[in-house]
Amino acid sequence: MTMNKHLSLLLLLILAFISGCSSDKTKTPDDLVEDTPESLTKVSLQLNWFPEAEHGGYYAALIHGLFEEEGLDVEIIAGGPNSPVIQKLVSGQADFIIGNADQVLTSRAKDSNAVALFAPLQTSPRCIMVHESSGIETLADLKDMTLGMSTGRAFALFMQKRLTLENITLVGYPGSPAVFLNDKNYGQQAYVFSEPFVARQAGSDPKVLMVSDLGYNPYSSLLIATQETIDSDKDLVERMLRASKKGWLQYLKDSTKTNAHIHSLNEEMGLDILAFGAKTLENLCLPDGMPAEQLGSMTVKRWQELGDQLVEIELIDETIDIGGAFLK
Repeated sequence: MTMNKHLSLLLLLILAFISGCSSDKTKTPDDLVEDTPESLTKVSLQLNWFPEAEHGGYYAALIHGLFEEEGLDVEIIAGGPNSPVIQKLVSGQADFIIGNADQVLTSRAKDSNAVALFAPLQTSPRCIMVHESSGIETLADLKDMTLGMSTGRAFALFMQKRLTLENITLVGYPGSPAVFLNDKNYGQQAYVFSEPFVARQAGSDPKVLMVSDLGYNPYSSLLIATQETIDSDKDLVERMLRASKKGWLQYLKDSTKTNAHIHSLNEEMGLDILAFGAKTLENLCLPDGMPAEQLGSMTVKRWQELGDQLVEIELIDETIDIGGAFLK
């Protein structure tokens, strides 16, 4: 009887050991390597501003695991005022950056090798915010007021070239709507889903005048790399492109989770303004019924038009290779 009990106990131990070994066989050594963070390609993505809605698709790719699906471990680095994104790109401090199309062309005029890869915002969010009570209906109506904007920026130079701006006093961009809220005779540059929302929430009467209506409409929130990166690691670029596009489609479909993450990084961006931004982005990213599969696409015509405008305001000359500025 005692012998049988010992045999039974030994048999149970053997079975338990075999069972444990069998469960370990669900993953091979190769599988275990693939699951480790070390197997992902580390990539840095430098933003041109603090985390906001205009970066939503890139953050969506991060928190929904879309970068990871492409084997990428992406670090998104926040920017700020006058963030030198082009310099960080060409110096190798960042693998990819976010910027606008006019930045790409003006930097190439200074011999940078920046190349736009993907253009989620087909319509620029840049606008001028005035008071509804001013009676101003279009940018051509701007007169007899103070206008706060970065006068050296390309869009501002274009406005000064194309508009009379009768009796307009130009002052620097204030950085917030604070002055606007206290001065009915004041207008300022803005992003359509940012400052106007804040002003409206504060009880003001903002009216938005889109700079794109004047014809100046550079692609915005571009994903940008160097030509060297494109030439030396085409696979990396393609993976970054695929994940970014999926991220933007996700953000436009459902921004809730992504906005919560952006808010955690930039508490000044409340969930209400981020939700407004995501909704506004739908028509900026896919204007005029543009099919979702064309999200991020770019055309030679749009780039050439922008190039001609930058020549007009003397930021670049006619020798710039427009065709080399973006990935076709």
